This record gives sequence, C-alpha cells and structure tokens, in this order.
Amino acid sequence: MEFGKLEREIHVNASPEVVFDVISRPEHIREWWPDEAVFEPVEGGSGHIVFRNDAPADDKVEPLTVVAVEPPHRFSFRWVYRDGETADPGNSLLVTFELEPAGDGTRVTMVETGFRERGWQAAELEAAYNDHVQGWDYFIPRLGAYVDRLVAA
Repeated sequence: MEFGKLEREIHVNASPEVVFDVISRPEHIREWWPDEAVFEPVEGGSGHIVFRNDAPADDKVEPLTVVAVEPPHRFSFRWVYRDGETADPGNSLLVTFELEPAGDGTRVTMVETGFRERGWQAAELEAAYNDHVQGWDYFIPRLGAYVDRLVAA
C-alpha cells in the first residue's frame, strides 16, 4: 500500500455556502470533528484542535494552520506537527476540503496528504495512515449528519 493520500467523499443536502461554514468555522467544526477547535479561519490563521479523552492528561492537542480559504469551494489546513513549529510540507499533514454543487446539495471531497513527506519509518507511517483512515471514516459521516441537523433546524 502507498500510504501517500487518503481521500473521502460525501454528498450532503445543503448548499456549498452552508457546507463551507461547517468545514471552516470552529463553532461548527467542533460539532462533528474535534471536541474543541480554536483558530482564525483565514489564510495563515493558526490555533489548535483538541480530542478529549477520559483523563485530561491524555487529551490530544494538535496545532493547526489554515492554508487556503476560498469560499464556498475550498478550505485547507495543515496539522499533525509539533507545537511551536511552523507547519510546512515536511513536518505536517495537509487536509483539503473541495466543495462542488451536486444536484440539490454539495459533493464534499476531503483529501489528506503528507504522510510520506513526514519521513516516518515504515511501521510508524502505516500506523499513522491507518489511524487517520479510521478517524476520517468516523468523522466524515458525522459531518453529513451535522449538516442534516443544521439545515433541518
């Protein structure tokens, strides 16, 4: 297996404008992805996301830097780098959400790259990639469910 790129796609029943807000604004992101999201949703904006665990000491905090903000078509960010570092292609993963009108809704394509560029050894690369596969397989459907609840309200 290549472990170079992870891609997921989902159709949601909302306009690209609504979906763009859901994937780019912290108050929406924390409803379907991490437990906490703090960042400015502008190019170069930085902050962090937090995945809470039973013991607060085990919380997973990930710095995040926004790369592209192109409403309502594209939002991308870098993450999984050491706090205090500047995110770049060699030390982080790049997540890009592409939004495209499709019928009465939006096709959302999420692509995550940068696994190989991290320079991880084979076992660490495979473990990180598989962890992200499991994560996105859990969170992408939550994105769709959240959008459904949001537009139904």
